[in-house]
Amino acid sequence: MSAAHPPGLDPEQLRGLLDRERPGLVSGPLSARLIEGGRSNLTYAVTDGQARWVVRRPPLGHVLATAHDMKREFRVISALHPTDVPVPAPVLLCEDESVIGSPFYVMEFVEGVPYRTAEELAVLGAERTRGAVLDLVDTLVTLHSVDPTAVGLGDFGRPEGFLGRQLRRWGKQLDASRNRDLPGIDELHAALGRSLPASPAPTVVHGDYRLDNVLIAPTGTDGSDRITAVLDWEMSTLGDPLTDLGLLVMYSSELSLSDSPISTTSGAPGHPSAREIVERYAAGSGRDTSAIDWYTAFAWFKLAVILEGIHYRFTLGQTVGPGFDQIGDLVPVFIEHGLTTLQEG
Repeated sequence: MSAAHPPGLDPEQLRGLLDRERPGLVSGPLSARLIEGGRSNLTYAVTDGQARWVVRRPPLGHVLATAHDMKREFRVISALHPTDVPVPAPVLLCEDESVIGSPFYVMEFVEGVPYRTAEELAVLGAERTRGAVLDLVDTLVTLHSVDPTAVGLGDFGRPEGFLGRQLRRWGKQLDASRNRDLPGIDELHAALGRSLPASPAPTVVHGDYRLDNVLIAPTGTDGSDRITAVLDWEMSTLGDPLTDLGLLVMYSSELSLSDSPISTTSGAPGHPSAREIVERYAAGSGRDTSAIDWYTAFAWFKLAVILEGIHYRFTLGQTVGPGFDQIGDLVPVFIEHGLTTLQEG
């Protein structure tokens, strides 16, 4: 494939649709490139030589529609765009699979960098790193302050019994990929079930809130770094907001593994501590965060299950690329972190 025609997106077909649905938007032939880094849905940068847009579509091949729901993603960014939550402006949703082979949507291109590792973040320096991560926390507070009903998302999920359903869901995911003994994981799952906290009032939950799912650019009035867009809404729903905070704390914790394909960002100079992140969120949101250890332990469990699923597919020869051979070794580490976190709580 040429750079102008990456797998999964035909620019000519896309332009034909845009010319019909949004006449005058595109001023010339379109070219597209696949944006690297996505772990699930595919993301492309598209340009006519003057303006730029982004296209999101499900992975190539057969997928479960419920796991890669373009309409759902488009709905949530459309609802949040008029609020103070920084999301790209929605342009077009297409559910006609004849255009590019799957449903997809188009949104505006937003400038910014997704920082995926502590090494990448360290380039900013300690002061800018601290500011960027604190803005990540403040942006989460902003998201969780949105009234779902007021923006048309009152029926976006089933918040009643949210934590119990989540725990059962990930337990079933674990059972679906069991092919080896994993000491401690059933203990962790059971302990989480015995100590379910009472959820605060439901909010829009991102579901995968972390540094590399946002774009950061020096756009503050003083040149400071700010979140320019929150991306990857495929796991969003209505539910317990502290699940987002627990996941953020997990990704801000020290993993203590060298050459790991899974990276947290805590090693970057200036990165706020997990305690400071929680305190910042509590002060901004007014929510009780005293049960945050449960939510963080649940995040460790959830990631352990996800990684075990990847390892299982690797053993079946269903994954290719560097790093997959190391994933299996990480699972016991995540289990241990989860157990330790829950015991400390």
